[in-house]
Amino acid sequence: MKDKTQRSILLACFLAIPTILLFVFVLYPGVKLALISFTDWDGINPSYNYVGLKNYTQVFQRKDIWQSLKNNNLYFMLHLFFIPIEMYLAMLLDRYIKKSEFFKTIVFMPYIINGVAIAYMFSFLYSSEDGVLNGLLALGSIGKIRWLSDPKIVNYSLVVVSLWRFTGVHIILFLAGLQSINKDMLEAALIDGASVLQQFVKIIMPNMKSILSIVLFLNVRGALMVFDIPFVMTSGGPGTSSTTFALHTVKTAFEFSNFGLACAMAIVLIVAIIVISIVQGLVLEPEKFKGKLNKIRGCFKKEELKVEMTIEKEGEKFEKEKNERVTV
Repeated sequence: MKDKTQRSILLACFLAIPTILLFVFVLYPGVKLALISFTDWDGINPSYNYVGLKNYTQVFQRKDIWQSLKNNNLYFMLHLFFIPIEMYLAMLLDRYIKKSEFFKTIVFMPYIINGVAIAYMFSFLYSSEDGVLNGLLALGSIGKIRWLSDPKIVNYSLVVVSLWRFTGVHIILFLAGLQSINKDMLEAALIDGASVLQQFVKIIMPNMKSILSIVLFLNVRGALMVFDIPFVMTSGGPGTSSTTFALHTVKTAFEFSNFGLACAMAIVLIVAIIVISIVQGLVLEPEKFKGKLNKIRGCFKKEELKVEMTIEKEGEKFEKEKNERVTV
């Protein structure tokens, strides 16, 4: 008994700390965020008024918010376009490059570097006055390009920074997926005369669905939550041409003192990520979704069976009591 009691106390102590941290830093802030999204709180006054769904209607009606989402969409589309290239580079590292550990380290290094440091580094690279890129263009007698001050190209310049930073981690994930594939299948396909493209389509892609799902989720989440690169390099400028949704949310809260609208934007962002991830799972891994759906149905069926059994037992009990009364 003492051992069981000590184990129970120890288990409770170990579970208490993460439970408290989860409540304090996840559940409570999430509930508070949702409550504030229905108010006009300015972040300063202790009192605020409830405005219902006004903030949410503004999120879907304001043109500046849709413009910021359009900028986010550019990040998503270009990262999506690079996924096949990342898979190809992973296949090169896995098959054709000897001593690839060094190259794996080089590829993964940008992801480790702090985002603010990367943004400052590329700011010097893109500088209109004495930047490296304009210096190289000058060697070819090409005029200076305003990489970060031209509204037409500023977002493409920032997306290049994002690609440089996150492509490496995607390559490493694809490389891990490739190395988990049974080599015997690839060798058998090679003996049967399958081309590299056929091996890629028939063997590699079906076995890479889980990794591809993870990469796409990271792509969606990262594209919708881009903040540090545009914040440090352009502050959303010139004007609002490079403002992303996350940057617009922060500015709405801390520059325009509209915390209610900012919280509503944050809730919409969370819901959008969840919905897109669910749709993505339905498209890429419908079998897993069907399995989960069957489990849920099974749980409901079990509950229905329990209810039916309870009703039958009550009915039998009632009939038994009735028969006993008739006998008496």
